[in-house]
Amino acid sequence: MHSILRHTLALMGALIACSIAAAQDGTTAYQFLNVPVSSHVYALGGHNLTIIDDDINLVEQNPALLGKEFDHQVGLNYMRYIGSTNFMGARYGQGIGEHGALGVGIQYYGYGKMNAADASGVITGTFNASDMAFTLTYSHDISENLRGGINLKYVYSSYETYSAGAIAADLGINYYNPDKDLSLSLVAKNLGGQVKKFNDKRDKLPWDIQLGFSKGLGSTPFRLSVTAFGLTKWKSPYYEPADKNNTSSELVEKEKFVSNLFRHLVFGVEYLPTDRIYIAAGYNYKTRTDMSTYKRNFLSGFSIGGGMKVKALGFGVAFAQPHTGATTFMFNLTTSIGELMR
Repeated sequence: MHSILRHTLALMGALIACSIAAAQDGTTAYQFLNVPVSSHVYALGGHNLTIIDDDINLVEQNPALLGKEFDHQVGLNYMRYIGSTNFMGARYGQGIGEHGALGVGIQYYGYGKMNAADASGVITGTFNASDMAFTLTYSHDISENLRGGINLKYVYSSYETYSAGAIAADLGINYYNPDKDLSLSLVAKNLGGQVKKFNDKRDKLPWDIQLGFSKGLGSTPFRLSVTAFGLTKWKSPYYEPADKNNTSSELVEKEKFVSNLFRHLVFGVEYLPTDRIYIAAGYNYKTRTDMSTYKRNFLSGFSIGGGMKVKALGFGVAFAQPHTGATTFMFNLTTSIGELMR
């Protein structure tokens, strides 16, 4: 166990060093890596590291959530995102020995057809743009209540005739006490760097440090979650029109302590009438304030969803409306091959 921890810490240090080096040479890219693939997570505001549920799609947020309880489970996800973009993917998990688990996944991000033009602006045709992420996950039970995990990812981007690739890793740890319905997590996400550039400019990965907390509220069927993200940078200013009734008016930068704090936090609450049904809602203040210069409405920043398990099949859906012109929808399906064949 100590050997595993030493190697994990050494790997984490090396990847953080690579991420910092990459950050000093270029701009942030690969933002699609921050889009959740779990409808449960999306319903809770888009960030959650701590939810304990029979859903292998959660592993994308925190590799320490993978375990032998996901043995032979398959998870599928689909998301209708903003504009004509569509995201979809699949995951599979399998137990290894008494304390380990292994998972594999593939995720596709398609942005639809776009117009191609020459230097003078004349349309010359259309092209497709897409990203893909291939993931290998390993987790290990450190103790009865503590588990660590790692996601290793190869990321490939293809835009018209240009392509690029990167290697990234997520390192996570989770403490779970079922008697108190308490879950705590720490995750370092998207550590690594590019191995193939689009051009002479090197882009950095959106690496991040995140903390998560989930707790059942006593004997009630409710669970509260708070997730802190973007912890590598405290200042998080945003802009809004000087005249809030006129979105085309002059933009004013907003940056105060309370604003910075809440732009790093996502809040979620769940109603759990049984261990097979959940109804969830979330609030993401950063999403709401990011939409200040667009036609946002009351729903901006809020999300809602639900899920249930019927025999061997699990279903989940989630909805959000960042602004009036964009309604997003996510659907998940999970099943255990062993249970399905009984």
